[in-house]
Amino acid sequence: MNKQLVAIVGRKNTGKSTLLNRMAGKRISIVQDLPGTTRDRITADVSWAGREFTVIDTGGIEFEPTDGVAAGINKQIGIAIEEADIIIFLVDARDGLLPDDTEIANRLRRIKKPVLLAVNKADDTRSEAATPEFFRLGLGDPYPISAYHGRGVADLLDKIVSLMPTPEAETPAAADSIKVAIVGKPNVGKSTLLNSLIGQERAIVDSTPGTTRDATDTTIDFQGQSVILIDTAGIKRRGRVEPGVEQYSVIRSREAIERADIALLVFDGSQPVTAQDTHIGGYIQETYKGIILVANKWDLNKSVEDVQYSKYVKEQFRFASYAPLLLISAKSGQGVDRILPGVIEVYEERMKRIPTNMVNNVVQQAVASHVMPQKSGKHLKVLYATQADVNPPTFVFSVNDSSLVHFSYRRFLENRLRQSFGFSGTPLKLVFKPRSE
Repeated sequence: MNKQLVAIVGRKNTGKSTLLNRMAGKRISIVQDLPGTTRDRITADVSWAGREFTVIDTGGIEFEPTDGVAAGINKQIGIAIEEADIIIFLVDARDGLLPDDTEIANRLRRIKKPVLLAVNKADDTRSEAATPEFFRLGLGDPYPISAYHGRGVADLLDKIVSLMPTPEAETPAAADSIKVAIVGKPNVGKSTLLNSLIGQERAIVDSTPGTTRDATDTTIDFQGQSVILIDTAGIKRRGRVEPGVEQYSVIRSREAIERADIALLVFDGSQPVTAQDTHIGGYIQETYKGIILVANKWDLNKSVEDVQYSKYVKEQFRFASYAPLLLISAKSGQGVDRILPGVIEVYEERMKRIPTNMVNNVVQQAVASHVMPQKSGKHLKVLYATQADVNPPTFVFSVNDSSLVHFSYRRFLENRLRQSFGFSGTPLKLVFKPRSE
């Protein structure tokens, strides 16, 4: 069977994100002492007592939402509860039993799934004394815990594991997945694109920039290949990022790029390419990730032809001339069917390995056709070259003096490799190692 899912639900500001981070052993969710910090469902893999399961963090439940985002949060909580095998209902020992807790408990009692009642912020024996009043919720024995300090969390994890099927019932882990980060400025349609790709509302879609704060993962099967889609918060220019939640969102987006194989760089195709769009593209290149340029909202662009616009975009992203460009509308679905096949193609290019003799032949021909760089009368010599790794494709050049390798010559060698072997959609990592003659 699939890995068990555990959803954490409750009112705002009861410490759900802190509990997720404690269970995962690292900071996954954004944590801030402000109600409503977590919006989308955030997931983390947890290992305990030899078992592995996935924990889903959710936003705080609101019974009378006043805006689209709050309504979206409630919808996401409902989806999380529906997906989960086990539910942790988190309440606050400091606040005591509140009417909203009773209302949530009434809803949870109607579902046919195990519900564990955890009383958070029971940091000491004095605060733990508030635990008995939560028996009134009718959800069984409450577990007094302190997510921040870790007190009682081990007992809660033990109970979660005890409710899971026996290990013999579990199937082997799936094959390696292709990790794809959906990145871009705020409000360019990243979450809408994710929903269009998977055919259901997995991420909250709202017209407010920055609706998605944490990176969220969705695993799908595409033609027998497992693909993890990572939806991320919009990335803003350094210096324009507000402190707190938005600051952590930028960190999550950059981390999402770093742990991905390929990034879908989404930008507004109805507007000119901005400096921030190219800045994000530069970061993708710096981290040697595969890249597909996705011009969303293309259906709104009535002022320019496809060919003319494609030429314009390629010029703006000339530092990543190898990147495929897709013109789409995530809202209408136009062109979206080309994205996942494009992901597979770029991933295959990233995994391509060229025999050493073929690499050397191309490199030696390139060396013979170009004036070698020199400094103080000393000329660069390329002794041999080989492909050392994949994902990203990495080529190691043995040279007499690596300080003689100028940026322009590095680009010249990269272009020759691309002309001969392709590598569409992925940066090449070139390493020059000095070798004494």
